[in-house]
This record gives sequence, C-alpha cells and structure tokens, in this order.
Amino acid sequence: MIATAQPVSRLRHLELLVLLGALQAFAPLSIDMYLPAMPVMEKVFHASTAAVEITFVTFLLGFALGQSLYGPITDRFGRKPPLYASLLLFIVSSVACALSPTIPAMAFFRLLQALGACGGSVVSRAMVRDLFPPEELRRVFSMLVLVLGVSPVIAPLIGSYLLLWFGWNAAFYTQALLGCACLVGMHFRLPESLSHDAKRPLHLDTIRSAYAQLLRDRTFVGASIMCGFSSAGTFAYIASAPFVFIGLYKVPTERFGWLFGCVAAGMVISAQINGRLPHRVPIWRVLRIANLVQLVAGLLLVAAVLTGAGGLWGVFAGVFAYVAAQGFVFPNGSAIAMTRHGRIAGTASALLGTNQFLIAAVSTSFLGFLANPAVPMAILIAACGVASTLMNFLTLGSRLEIAPQPAPARS
Repeated sequence: MIATAQPVSRLRHLELLVLLGALQAFAPLSIDMYLPAMPVMEKVFHASTAAVEITFVTFLLGFALGQSLYGPITDRFGRKPPLYASLLLFIVSSVACALSPTIPAMAFFRLLQALGACGGSVVSRAMVRDLFPPEELRRVFSMLVLVLGVSPVIAPLIGSYLLLWFGWNAAFYTQALLGCACLVGMHFRLPESLSHDAKRPLHLDTIRSAYAQLLRDRTFVGASIMCGFSSAGTFAYIASAPFVFIGLYKVPTERFGWLFGCVAAGMVISAQINGRLPHRVPIWRVLRIANLVQLVAGLLLVAAVLTGAGGLWGVFAGVFAYVAAQGFVFPNGSAIAMTRHGRIAGTASALLGTNQFLIAAVSTSFLGFLANPAVPMAILIAACGVASTLMNFLTLGSRLEIAPQPAPARS
C-alpha cells in the first residue's frame, strides 16, 4: 500500500509543507519573476509584444506536456529519483535562458525550463496524496497555496529590482540559484513517500490502463478541466499584466511588483479561508460559488475595459476578484480530482496538471495581437470564467462522491 506519514512534530509537519510548496512554486517563480522585464525585452531583442509572449506560451506548453511523462515515471521509480533529474534540467535551462541571443532561442530554453519545473509540481501533489489522509486534502492543498502564493507576491517585486539593478537576464540566474537551493533541501529533508510494494510497472499497458481509469472518471475529468479553464483566466492576466499595467497605464516598473503582489495576496488569503472552512461545508458548493464569482468578475472586467470605467482601478478590481476566487478553485478542484485515485497518484497529478497548463497555453496564445492589450486579456478571462462555470454545472454537484476508491484485491 501507499506510504503514510508517521506521527511527526508540528515543526516537521510545517517543514514538509514548505518543501512541497517550494516544489509547486517553480512555475510561478519561472513566470512571475521575469514579467517586469518583458517590455524591456521587446526593445532588447527588437521584437513585438506577441513575440515576447511566445516565451510565456512555450513555458506553459512545456509545463503541460511534461507532466504527462512524469506521472507514470513517479509511480514506477518513486517520487525522488525523477525529481533529481527535473531540478537539474531546470537549473541548466534557466542559465541558458539568461544567455539566450534571440527570442526564438529563449522560447526553446523556456520550453526546457518548463520540463524541469513541472517535475516538482507533479511530485509534490503526488506526495500530498501519499502522506495525508483524504479528509485532510482540502486543508493541505490550501496550505500549499499559502506557500505557493508567496512566490507571485514577491517574485515580480524581486524581478523589478533585479531588472533595475542588473538587467533583464538577472531573473533567470536567480531562478537557477533557487533551483540549486531546492535541490539541496529536497535531497536532505524530503522523504521518499512511495513504498516499494506500491510501485507500478512502467509498461505501456499499465500506463494506458491508468490513464483510461482517469478518463473514465467523470468527476476527475470534470474537476481537472474546470481547474484548467479557471487557471487559464489567471494565466491570461499574468501574461498581459506587464503590458497592461506598465505599458498601457504607465505604472512605474518598481511599483508593478507591489500591484501584482496585491492580486496574488488575494488568492493566498482566499486559500487560507478555504482551508479553515468546517468539514460540514460541502466542497462542491464552495467550488461552485467560487466559479460563479470568477464568471461575474470576468464579465465586469470586460465592461470596465470596453467602457473605460474606473481606469486602472476598474481593471485591477476585476482581476483581483477573479484571481482571489482561484484560491478556492485550485485547492477544492485538486482535492476532488486527487482523492479518488490514491493508487495512481502520480499519474493523476500529471494529468491534472497537463489539463490545467495545456488549456492555459492554448488560451494565452491569443494574447498580444491587439494594440490595446487589456481587451484580449479581459475577453479571455471572461471566456474562461464562463467555460469553467459551465464545466462545474455539467460534471460536479451535490451527488459528488470523493471517497477514495477501494484498491483491488491482490492475489
């Protein structure tokens, strides 16, 4: 059976959450830290907004596709061995991004960087499922969002000052150093959570069977696609934020990080409220309300952008409400999707992440092609809110069963 945690001190429990959260944080760190430099990169590389945003899209694409590879591997070889390879790839490709001579070269290295970063994301979600009982998953995923949420609060702020002091490529060197620190911490302080008898053969039939099991589960498919559309709206905001706030509304570069951090803080606070909700509050109901909030926020954002109502603060209010609701959507959607599939937690974590980032990559590829960057951002956020809410009503509801599926008897 899957390994479970032995009783540990509160300090050790906190240490585990910080380490798992740090592994989840590679994606926002890799995205958010270089955001303030994107308008500068336009000038340095003599490229268009759309061309620079391709470096964002290729990262999302690599992050999506790479997770499907890590899932079966972590279910076969354990959680830590694939993590070593992924962190080393992240470190090397981060340095390569900093040395990139052209935008196409950077787009390629960003793809490799994402392939390294997504290993931590898959492994950390699988370890949560390994180490914690099903009834604790909502609380634990909410705690991970707290750790995860620190990175988009501080990463753009750090990136802003790195840009002012050292130049556009300093963010990538910093990411490489953070990858080294995480590699050391993981090696010495993170346990292997998959027991030997829980490892699954790395055969094509076994992999196909695991993915078929997930795709037959209407709840898993609904929750993962719902999370994907919801996250795509957030990524549409992230990709457009520097061009909207710095380029369109003339927010100074050093203040952009504070503005961006306020939006991220809304998500962190929401996630902590979610984690403290009593168990009697149905998880599906919290999720549905959060989706409806995102739907309304997206529509109001479109209205603010098209009419100019509220100016900068009208746009800020819309994206703040949408991203804050994400603090309820991600933990609850992840818990619903992961709880049912403890025996194939690595594969389930991989497919959950693949759906999330693949939808985001496809969606954000439509950004950057209008003179006013706020218009496509607002339309895409609203469309994602509609799609996410629709998927919720079609696949999830009061009859939702998130009890773990019993493992088949062993011969």
